[in-house]
Amino acid sequence: MKRISALLILMFLPLVALLGCGKKEGPAPQSTGSGSAPEPKAGGELNLFGWSEYIPQEILDGFTKETGIKVNYETFASNEEMLSKLLAGSTRYDLIQPSEYAIEALVKQKKLQPLDPARIPNLKNIAAAFRNQPHDPELKYTVPWMGTTVGIVVNTEKVKEPVKGYKDVFQPKYKGRIVALNDAREIVSWVMVTMGMNANDVTPENLAKIKPTLAEWIKLVKVFDSDSPKTALLNGDVDIGVIWSGEAALLYQENKNKFQFILPTEGAHKAIDSLAIPENAENKIGAEMFMNYILRPEVSKLISDKFPYTNPNTEARKLLTPEQLANPASYPPLAGMETFHDIGKAAADVDKLVTDLKAAQ
Repeated sequence: MKRISALLILMFLPLVALLGCGKKEGPAPQSTGSGSAPEPKAGGELNLFGWSEYIPQEILDGFTKETGIKVNYETFASNEEMLSKLLAGSTRYDLIQPSEYAIEALVKQKKLQPLDPARIPNLKNIAAAFRNQPHDPELKYTVPWMGTTVGIVVNTEKVKEPVKGYKDVFQPKYKGRIVALNDAREIVSWVMVTMGMNANDVTPENLAKIKPTLAEWIKLVKVFDSDSPKTALLNGDVDIGVIWSGEAALLYQENKNKFQFILPTEGAHKAIDSLAIPENAENKIGAEMFMNYILRPEVSKLISDKFPYTNPNTEARKLLTPEQLANPASYPPLAGMETFHDIGKAAADVDKLVTDLKAAQ
């Protein structure tokens, strides 16, 4: 889950323009009936670029077994990494897994292909709460994968004082006991909302205002980790974390009496990771087949079983256990939360601010 430097889009636009030619589509589908993924001709490959620890191997294997399409799965740890590799063009990706404001930026630059709804009939399973979102209101370019938010996890065996928000976490007494996401936009947003600012109102003036507090907070963090922040908590290396809700859900599953999940009182935002097809993808049909496949209820359930974020598939949710649905980190109240928006060139300012402050520690 995860962020993007929109400035990179502008930097690589000339290169991307050279990569748009020579497209070819994958094997043509054959109808297998309503709601199921169409069968392709034998063979073919699909290049998928997705988040680490987010796509179960059994889903990739199942798709290959059913369709004959081999899935080449490459992972990234941030939207910045995804975007730079996508635009560098060394590998043609048929599917990517960007977050919502990365999608917004890519749509603005016309770097995503519109979807063919006829090839993705299982789009009907997407919940209303994941439709009409600012980054893709008509689901014209994307298929939601999972929803998430950022929350606080406390090891209650080690932390006895009440923790309700960011200000309670980032205190000198917890220095060296905190894991935080290695994500500049996220960290900056926590300080902004604590100071009464909107997280999307990223201006030079606001960055200057939050800089002193941000510098103090960064000094307190022992581990910056966006891939698997739960690990430091499980190992006992830290006692408090500000992490993705899906990672918090795994901790809750591990020991719900020990690990408490808290939505910060200062405010939280939601994130939606989705599948999208890059403008220069070579196997659009195969990509749409994969989209339809993961939207089957029984397949989507496998994602929740392995990575318990907020599942946007209403039919898949019917297959989850009461315990899964009751996990407070898996199903927090996302409906009333705002998403991050593309902030253009200000993203570079955010990255530089956080990088410089970390280097100064």
